[in-house]
Amino acid sequence: MKTINPADVTQLEFYRYLTGAIGPRPIAFASTVDAVGRVNLSPFSFFNVFGSNPPTLVFSPNVNRLGQQKNTLDNLHEVAEVVINIVSYAMVEQVSLASAEYEKGVNEFVKAGFTEAQSDRVRPPRVAESPAAFECIVKQIIATGTGPGAANLVICEVVTAHFHDDIFGENNLIDPRKIDLIGRLGADWYCRANGDALFEVARPKVGIGVDGIPADIRNSAILTGNDLGKLGSFPTMPTPEEIRQYQATGILNELVDEAHYGCQYLPDLLHLRAKQLLTANNIREAWLTLLQTSLIANPVEGHRQ
Repeated sequence: MKTINPADVTQLEFYRYLTGAIGPRPIAFASTVDAVGRVNLSPFSFFNVFGSNPPTLVFSPNVNRLGQQKNTLDNLHEVAEVVINIVSYAMVEQVSLASAEYEKGVNEFVKAGFTEAQSDRVRPPRVAESPAAFECIVKQIIATGTGPGAANLVICEVVTAHFHDDIFGENNLIDPRKIDLIGRLGADWYCRANGDALFEVARPKVGIGVDGIPADIRNSAILTGNDLGKLGSFPTMPTPEEIRQYQATGILNELVDEAHYGCQYLPDLLHLRAKQLLTANNIREAWLTLLQTSLIANPVEGHRQ
């Protein structure tokens, strides 16, 4: 275990630990204007949604390595309005280009090849190519330090939102496969929220908990923490009668034979089968399988010995 006190390393070193360990981070592609109307467009991965009543987004234009404030922050002090444009995979290279430190007054819409779309309620334009864009009023800017890496928390209230029609699924919710988001990691790394990277986790229920799982299952060398989490979400363990009835179906006879004739350890075989069932989210049958250790001493009547 590597333990580090931030005071014992440089700001840049600890920044690299932070950005390498905390991710993937969504990206706020922020468009702003200064007092004379000059447009700026820049991405920030210190960003997230912080509330829905009122709808609140927070992002942080940190002081750069030279100790200079970002043009975005200067603009927000002049015009307290911003559009936070969401970044999809189709935009990532252009967004990266827009992150270069151009001189104040340079329009990154032009440099990166994006299309300005007029906003409804704020002065900065939004990015037409962005799958979702949030027009915001800046409610507060909180400076948390000085020098390189110092954060300026920009707290924004959403006053209007825009969504491309093609990112919605049949249930009228945004489909993660269609919006095709990206996330920021450390150094030059990104990730794409699509394909095999997407998975669902059911909303948690008050179940037996991991602490309620029998020790021989809880300490399994085969089952993972994710497997135990699924088992712990189950309302109650199967009854002895349910376990006996499952045994009587003969569904596990092959495993019993494999253990007996192949000289394998039956509990391990049961745990491997349960793991497959848990992967398929068949939690009840996984429980019934795991609780069959009595088969070792009490095989199903009539099963060959």
